[in-house]
Amino acid sequence: MSVIGPRHSPFRVLATLTSLALSLGAAASQAQPLIDPFVLETHDTAGEFAFVRLQYENFYADGFRSGTWRTDFPSADANFLRGVSRLTNVRVMSEPIVLRFEDEEIFDYPFLYALEMGRNGGPFFSPAEQENMREYLLRGGFLLIDDFWGTRQWDNFHRAFAEVFPDRPIVELPPDHEIFRSYYDIDGPQMIPVIGNPDNYPEQDVDRATNHAILDDAGRVMVLINWNSDMGDGWEHTYDPSYPTRYANLAYQLGINYLIYSLTH
Repeated sequence: MSVIGPRHSPFRVLATLTSLALSLGAAASQAQPLIDPFVLETHDTAGEFAFVRLQYENFYADGFRSGTWRTDFPSADANFLRGVSRLTNVRVMSEPIVLRFEDEEIFDYPFLYALEMGRNGGPFFSPAEQENMREYLLRGGFLLIDDFWGTRQWDNFHRAFAEVFPDRPIVELPPDHEIFRSYYDIDGPQMIPVIGNPDNYPEQDVDRATNHAILDDAGRVMVLINWNSDMGDGWEHTYDPSYPTRYANLAYQLGINYLIYSLTH
């Protein structure tokens, strides 16, 4: 069921439903263990929240290629849905969805996820994708960007988004921003490692995680940029004994904070 029509106020119905659910479930979730691999989660086929992953092309000097958008798919997406179902009262759809920005269906969903947008030359968006992206975000949508590292990948990412929003700066969020308190209390950005890096060494030339954002005119976060951190690996490898539990827990806590912020703003 579509949440909004082509020109209606964005995502109001879902935000209201989510606020009611959170008022019932937030306190209880604080004390729960994050994920029990021996508990089968149930899903609602008419759930309020669908996890939508963004498909995009990468820019190369010799043309355009795809591939990095599907990293960790579908395990990370499906596990995150299980986490949202277990740790909140938000009803979730059972299967993740993949869309491009040129797809009109994106306007049915308030939350989009993308990752590795600085690799392989960075993302390339067609004029149609850029136009849809601007409209989607300015009408109330939220894009979470995850898992890209270091200054070279940042420069690739920045090039692409400067074309989408040339008049809007990318700002760094302070550790006390409300997005880190929207459900769990977290002390600002956290560096979540890739699998195989249990000591959490920096992957590139930057040794700390930061969160940056593109804001709308009211100061709402439209694009949340999780730089030098890999929540997707924390979700994907939840049940892998070699992946440290503390980082998997942080990955769910951060992701749920970002989700709740997106649904209530």
